[in-house]
Amino acid sequence: MPDNLKVLILCGGTGTRLREETEYKPKPLVEIGGMPILWHIMKHYSQAGFREFVLALGYKGAMIKEYFLNFEWMSNDFTLNLRSREERVVSCAHDLEDWSIIFADTGLKTMTGGRVKRAQKYLEGDLFLATYGDGISNVDLGKLVAFHRQHKKIATLTGVHPSSAFGVIESEGGLVKSFKEKPRLEGMVNGGFFVFDHRIFDYLDEDAVLEEEPLRRLAADGQVALYRHENFWACMDTFKDVERLNAMWDQGDHPWKTW
Repeated sequence: MPDNLKVLILCGGTGTRLREETEYKPKPLVEIGGMPILWHIMKHYSQAGFREFVLALGYKGAMIKEYFLNFEWMSNDFTLNLRSREERVVSCAHDLEDWSIIFADTGLKTMTGGRVKRAQKYLEGDLFLATYGDGISNVDLGKLVAFHRQHKKIATLTGVHPSSAFGVIESEGGLVKSFKEKPRLEGMVNGGFFVFDHRIFDYLDEDAVLEEEPLRRLAADGQVALYRHENFWACMDTFKDVERLNAMWDQGDHPWKTW
């Protein structure tokens, strides 16, 4: 079991490229298989033994608070007697999770690094984990933390292979031989799923974009380790991503479901 490491999830962005959904709700509440992507992320962490969460809220953050305050009723069938106000769950599709959650308001327009900085007071201890509220993966979180401890750097990020936004044509002698539908690219990108020690806060201020100046300074100082993840990773960035992930779930093809 992990030593009570907390997990910071960045939930404050406006999700402008997913306006079909985020006009009415924050991106972390967009659903896959009837449950918010945020729930899927938290289930993955809790399966690995990480059950203490800090949610860095911003855009429509009150909806995330309301969702968890009413989780038992929102995720199950229940009866309600309007006269007596008696309530009773009648179908437990989802039991209450053994999670401790801090809901931290980190500002409406705060950048990612600023959100981490504003959550500092809730992240005591030598290490904490962090990720985005729109990315899912089957990364081995226990191995990720062990890798971070072994390398003793300030930051460890998970490198992943993204899929091409377009299908690829394979040709020979001027003739089309085959089509590859959005193949996985060879290069790696930052997939989130970070581990930080508390020296990270020396590189952050409340206006910082985590992925820009702070990580660049850390890299220049030799303080960023790369954990290579060669398996499944996906980001819910557009409405097409929502449709694809829901289609995968409906077909029983959900490699991120580690619980």
